[in-house]
Amino acid sequence: MNRDELVKIANAMVAKGKGLLAADESSGTIKKRFDAINVENTEPNRRDYREMLFGASAAMKNNISGVILYDETIRQNAKNGTPLVKMITDAGSIPGIKVDKGTKPLPFCPGELITEGLDGLGERLDEYRKLGARFAKWRAVIDIAPGTPPVPSHTAIHANGHALARYAAICQEHDIVPIVEPEVLMDGAHDIDTCMRVTEWVLKSTFQELFYQRVMLEGMVLKPNMTISGKKAAKRASQEEVAEKTIRVLKNCVPPAVAGIAFLSGGQSDEPPPI
Repeated sequence: MNRDELVKIANAMVAKGKGLLAADESSGTIKKRFDAINVENTEPNRRDYREMLFGASAAMKNNISGVILYDETIRQNAKNGTPLVKMITDAGSIPGIKVDKGTKPLPFCPGELITEGLDGLGERLDEYRKLGARFAKWRAVIDIAPGTPPVPSHTAIHANGHALARYAAICQEHDIVPIVEPEVLMDGAHDIDTCMRVTEWVLKSTFQELFYQRVMLEGMVLKPNMTISGKKAAKRASQEEVAEKTIRVLKNCVPPAVAGIAFLSGGQSDEPPPI
């Protein structure tokens, strides 16, 4: 493990004033976006869409620290034959890759999921590194729902935290910076205090597992959810309360050695929520 290189890349990923561009939609997910604008979901169209993004040189240079790619995209060339990875690096950004293989139902835990993809991960990381990737992403999802027993369970939180930590350790062993993404979903009718409690539980469990797997915190990036009311909550927390409780959770749970935090982008609007 090249510790200095991992720290350098992790710090560059969270450079001030820049963010990560998520261009890792699967072929199925991007189809929904293309359908909305009447574009056929073909490999050339997916390539052209990504090439358009990476070709915005000024925006890439000034605002994008890294780009998360999908397996198909990291292997594609632009129309002129230039690898898309080279377009990213020429713009001063760092190529990355999504490496988890999605979620499956967690045995004996109704309504809960576990992220898969650890088998053969080291070999895949070696190939992705040769293709230009310098960081990776793995997403775990934790739901909040009433029931008997209620969701989430200790089993789901422990299992997903362990998988995240194993993934992060394998990444660092192969000189790839891991993005650790334990996402507490905003679906549901829970209030912000419930989200806060569960998010603290998830983060503390995840960092305990990272410690057990001897992950170097200076060479990783955390990608958490904000502390926020569920989408179906009768009363929505204000922007000020979301900000205050999000910061409080992070201060309580995230060791200062972590290189930085890149909030996940899905599900939230730029518009202020109704109060």
